[in-house]
Amino acid sequence: MKTYNIAVIKGDGIGPEIVNEAIKVLNSVGVVENIKFNYKEYLLGGAAYDAVGDPCPDETIKGCLESDAVLFGSIGGYKWESLPKEKRPESGLLKLRKELGLFANIRPAIIFDELVNASTLKPEIIKGVDLVVVRELTGGIYFGEPRYKDKEKAYNTMIYTREEVERIAHVAFKEAMKRNKKVTSIDKANVLEVSEFWREIVEEIAKEYPEVELNHMYVDNAAMQLIRNPKQFDVILTGNIFGDILSDEASMIVGSIGLLPSASIGGRVGLFEPIHGSAPDIAGEQKANPIATILSAAMMLEYLNELNAAKRIKDAIKKVLALGYRTPDLAEFDAKEVVNTSKMGDLIAKYVKD
Repeated sequence: MKTYNIAVIKGDGIGPEIVNEAIKVLNSVGVVENIKFNYKEYLLGGAAYDAVGDPCPDETIKGCLESDAVLFGSIGGYKWESLPKEKRPESGLLKLRKELGLFANIRPAIIFDELVNASTLKPEIIKGVDLVVVRELTGGIYFGEPRYKDKEKAYNTMIYTREEVERIAHVAFKEAMKRNKKVTSIDKANVLEVSEFWREIVEEIAKEYPEVELNHMYVDNAAMQLIRNPKQFDVILTGNIFGDILSDEASMIVGSIGLLPSASIGGRVGLFEPIHGSAPDIAGEQKANPIATILSAAMMLEYLNELNAAKRIKDAIKKVLALGYRTPDLAEFDAKEVVNTSKMGDLIAKYVKD
């Protein structure tokens, strides 16, 4: 029996609810595939601040580094918005990503045939969409120095080094080699020097992957093209802030932000999380869609090279959706029965065994 040590960070808001369902499904698939998961919980975000006064305790960083993978829920909420910036939940997550060396965020956006009517776009536009956003995660404007704010002015600095661009480009091209061998690099090279720099380096790296087609697109056009014709994309490569925005746009193409998982990799251990936030307005009400978190668990299994187990989870999700089960966010789209968070987890856990 294979055994994996999983660091679990439930976080804030709906985090505990959705992570509980992912663990339920992992345990179920573990029985079938003869895999044992040892879980250890750690604090991050608002929950960590409330407990120890630090949104990213050293114990959490250490525990994550000593694990095989990290399963994470969500952070943040109204409760902590008035805290000093360095004490806010979001600062804790940024610190964790930095400390773990998680420079690459992989966010797939796949249309389930059963949910083709859930998108606000026409079915003929989105049916068959299968793209992935590869976002640089630890550089760019979110981390650049200097940064400053007073009552008269404020500024942030967008910085990328050659090493940062090269390594994220390699991730995108390697991802494309496993897919349809097409990379679209997103920038704003017509007005930003940092984007000119980004584009030049991406073109250099592309020469190492002659089988992959590379094209460039300005971010404003990319935002439009994602809506106009999302099927034109295979792998989208982009920086931190552009990737943050475009991947959320992609989530609405598929119908609900509750459907999109992500993997943050590049360091000694990978971190797997849904792309949505903590949704404090519905926390504790069992209304959250756990599918994105469960799909994140499937991505974690792929990272651990447990491909059969990951496929079981994905197939189970398709089965449950095909049978017409929907969480409240998808209730109006061909629902035969609307179920709560826990029930959705129960159903997926049941069908991974089929």
